[in-house]
Amino acid sequence: MDAGDLATWVGSSFAAIAAGATLWTLKSQRDQISEQRVFIAEQSATLTLEREALRAAAEERRWAQARQVHMHHHKRGGSADGEGNVVEDHWVVTVVNSSDASVYGLEVRFGTAYLAAEVYELAPSAGHNLGAQLGDRLVMPVHLLGPGRAVRFLSQRWSSSTVHNNRPTLTFQDDGGVRWVLDSYGKLDEVPPAPQA
Repeated sequence: MDAGDLATWVGSSFAAIAAGATLWTLKSQRDQISEQRVFIAEQSATLTLEREALRAAAEERRWAQARQVHMHHHKRGGSADGEGNVVEDHWVVTVVNSSDASVYGLEVRFGTAYLAAEVYELAPSAGHNLGAQLGDRLVMPVHLLGPGRAVRFLSQRWSSSTVHNNRPTLTFQDDGGVRWVLDSYGKLDEVPPAPQA
C-alpha cells in the first residue's frame, strides 16, 4: 500500500469518526435541550398552580375575618294608634364580632340617608338576644369592636312603610385595614378604596 494512500485513508477515517462524534454530540445536546424545555414547562406549570393556590389562600384569609362579623336585624313596633295598629316602627340591629381580632369604624345606615339614632354596647353573652340589657351608650361610628363583643344600633322611629323601605346596612373595617359592607340580606362586599387625589 502506498504511504500517501495510507495517510489519506487514515485522515479520512479520523475525519469520518470526528464527523460522527460531532453528529452524536449535536443529537445529545438537542435531546438535553428538549428535556430541559419539558422540565422548564413542567416547573412553570407547577409554579403557576402554586401561585394560584397562594393567591386563593391569601384571598380566603382576607375574607375570613369579615365573614365572622354578623348583623342581626329586627323591626320593633313603637307607638300604636287608638285601635291598636302600630303606626311607628324602628330597626334594632345587633352586630356581633365572632372573629378573633377587632373590627373598626362600625356604622349602620338605614336606606341611603339615615344613620343610627342610638348605639349601645352589649354584654358579650347577650349575642343578638333582643331582650338583652343594653350597656353604655356609644357614639357612631363605633371606633372599636373587640373579638367576641356585640353592639346594638337603633334606628329613628318611622312609619311602618318607611321602616320597611330603609333596611339596615353595616360598614366596618377589618384588622387588615380593608373596608367592608354587609347588607340586610347577608351580602358581604369589599368597599373599593377611595380614589387618590
